[in-house]
Amino acid sequence: MIHSITGLKMKKGFQLRVHNSISGIDKEQYNAIVDPQNPFLEYEFLEALEKSGCVGERTTWDPRYIVLEERGKIVGALTAYIRLDSYGEYIFDWEWARAFESSGLSYYPKMVVAIPFTPATGVRILVHPEYSFEDCAESLVKRLIDLSIEENCSSIHFLFLTDNEKEFLETMGFMTRKTHQYHWKNKGYKTFEDFLSDMRSGRKKQIRKERKFLEDAGLQIKIVEGNDIENEHMDAIWGFYTDTHSKKWGSAYLNRNFFDLMYENFRHRIVLVMAKDGDIWAGGTFNIVKNESLFGRYWGAVCNYKNLHFECCFYKLIDYSIERGVQVFEAGAQGEHKFLRGFGAVPTYSSHYIFHSGARVAIKNYLKGEIEYTDNLIRQYNRQSPLKYLYGK
Repeated sequence: MIHSITGLKMKKGFQLRVHNSISGIDKEQYNAIVDPQNPFLEYEFLEALEKSGCVGERTTWDPRYIVLEERGKIVGALTAYIRLDSYGEYIFDWEWARAFESSGLSYYPKMVVAIPFTPATGVRILVHPEYSFEDCAESLVKRLIDLSIEENCSSIHFLFLTDNEKEFLETMGFMTRKTHQYHWKNKGYKTFEDFLSDMRSGRKKQIRKERKFLEDAGLQIKIVEGNDIENEHMDAIWGFYTDTHSKKWGSAYLNRNFFDLMYENFRHRIVLVMAKDGDIWAGGTFNIVKNESLFGRYWGAVCNYKNLHFECCFYKLIDYSIERGVQVFEAGAQGEHKFLRGFGAVPTYSSHYIFHSGARVAIKNYLKGEIEYTDNLIRQYNRQSPLKYLYGK
């Protein structure tokens, strides 16, 4: 359906369409505007979430794809979801929801522009490189605001977006929230030992000791990627994933069908770290790579092997990043154990548009204090970092 927007001035020939399913969008045209470093907005990934039933009908993630076209050609897009809770977002706004409720207001539904269950930074407002970002983004965001009003949403939330997008959204009335993660950055390393040379001596010795322990234990640990991935690897990864979730978080966000669709249509982006104890798959990680960006996603093991988590989640993937020229390795949300193993504290951003004026003022005041706290926290972490180039800064 084509929507006209009161007050929105669009370039002649532009049209905005809202789709409730990715299936209504041309795959080749859509993938042509996806950011080169962002695997999670590729058509195949979003399609797998939908087809597997992890999002969509009977879930709390109800998709709305806003597409900007010029004479039938896709020139911009936003992937948004109407949310009935905040699970699987990793930017925690439960206190905001409780404050709304205590004031007699409804926080849900809300509109979220994010990748479900994926706390990875990336471009959220897709614009064809031959077109003006500001012009296309303004049309898309204004349509998003109108759509949120039509759907009776309390607010709009862009999660884990880029610095440029955050600054652009501020010009459109969005408020910035700053949180932090731990990312590994490639400083032109040629070997893992080059990376260790950037570490303070105590931590360097500890990492060598952790890796040596696993060598002596006799576990076989290897990278399996792309077409080398077989069904047995995915069977093992699925077992690790479900076991980890049952122990820590209860029911899993994703299902086996999603992993099968990843294997069928997204294998070229998958990097597995697989550990074998004799004839048994002992543990491993499921990771996604695209060009110079690597994203650690899921980890699990059949029993508690000392140091295996560090090897599969960090060290083996740092080896991989150095060999393949990966520049940034995001190992997921939270975890000070990442910081101790060479991942620097970096800011992550979200942008928020609150429709209720009173709530908007209250959240704006809250965010001001939170940003100051987060800035100080990042400085403190990096001053204590085992990385020499961060230490003391």
